[in-house]
Amino acid sequence: MIYTSGIDVGSTYTKAVVLSAEHEIVGRAMEPTGFKLAEVAERAVEKAVAESGLSAGDVAYTVATGFGRYQASVSDVQVTDLTAAARGATHLFPGTRTILDVGGQTMKASRLGDGAKVKSFRLNDKCAAGTGAFLEKTARYMGYTTEEIGPLVAISKEAIPISGVCAVFAESEVINHLSQGIAPADIMHGAIVSLVGRSVQLMKRVRMEPEFTLIGGILRFRRMVDVVRDELGAEVNVPEGDLVQFISALGAAILGHRRLHKLAEERAGASS
Repeated sequence: MIYTSGIDVGSTYTKAVVLSAEHEIVGRAMEPTGFKLAEVAERAVEKAVAESGLSAGDVAYTVATGFGRYQASVSDVQVTDLTAAARGATHLFPGTRTILDVGGQTMKASRLGDGAKVKSFRLNDKCAAGTGAFLEKTARYMGYTTEEIGPLVAISKEAIPISGVCAVFAESEVINHLSQGIAPADIMHGAIVSLVGRSVQLMKRVRMEPEFTLIGGILRFRRMVDVVRDELGAEVNVPEGDLVQFISALGAAILGHRRLHKLAEERAGASS
């Protein structure tokens, strides 16, 4: 049995998966990225391999992706996160044509063509109001942790508008709403609606087409998914549970198998 691993060195978390030749995830791990990127990449892979019950020598090829991919010295090759995400998303949802990826520090929209090729993409990595960091910062200001965002917004009665186009101005709105006695759940709901509005604009800029697949850590919040679905007026694909955070790592591991297959073909051609 041939195994590969994929590492997604993201700005907030580093994810790793170990993949069998049948493209089954046999191990996965996630670690806070921090600033020692080479170390965290190695640690994430080690944990994923340990979970799989394999040893490091059983992994034939490792592909790294994400913003810190070039610091992942344990990898054999690097690919862009757009390419990896496209491969991972279409593996789970073959009809995917548009991907929305909302992470802690970046938001990306991409439109795919045949063969999971990226035809168009747009990034929003300049302002925190357009990333998951805005939700996390809003929660912290109100005294909640990131893990409490989901349960908090689940009890919201209505979304309180947050119109600020800059994180600083949006934060001022949050402070003002709190001073007026508005429920934190409704403010959090409003923050999600604000973020979704920006994400849909990004999707429009890539000329989005159905099917839509949503990935990234922020999409683990069910209300976020519901608001995107309502805004688009269409069904969306969402990987189950925390798998939504591992799609780029999965895609990288799949590309590892493709690379191994190509290398085997080249060797066979050279020896014939």
